[in-house]
Parts: sequence; structure tokens; C-alpha cells
Amino acid sequence: MSIIFDEESEIVQEHFAVIYTPRRQRTRFPENCVQTFQSQQEALNAANAQKKFFPAKVMGPSRSSEGFKLYYLLHWLDSTS
Repeated sequence: MSIIFDEESEIVQEHFAVIYTPRRQRTRFPENCVQTFQSQQEALNAANAQKKFFPAKVMGPSRSSEGFKLYYLLHWLDSTS
């Protein structure tokens, strides 16, 4: 996956997050499935694998060609995939 990143942009940034996803095979997620946090520990605390909320580091939000805001997975914060 290739993400074009403008370091001077104040919009698209790296974030710690919890992502709601039934399967952890995707690499991009709509904004309504992503909750961002200020720290890694906050994201880890908010995660709940039984309810399909997984901690991750993401890049976003970025606007898709369809007009949706998306977050791109950089990596999962826990070891289970």
C-alpha cells in the first residue's frame, strides 16, 4: 500500500485509534469505523476484541474519490491478527 503524505498538511496525520471491523484483512476504513485517540495506551484501553474493536495506528483522514473520509492502517497495535 502506498500512502502519499504531505508533511506540511495538518489534515492527514498519524493517529492511534480503535477500528471496528469484523475481519482484520482490510487496509482502509471509513471514518465511521475509526475512533482516534491521543495516545497508544488510550487506544489499547478502549479496544475490545470480543466486540470487534481493535487497536491500531492509522493515517488519515484522507478523502476518497467517492467523497468519503478514509483512514489507512499502518499497523495493528496488538499481536493477534
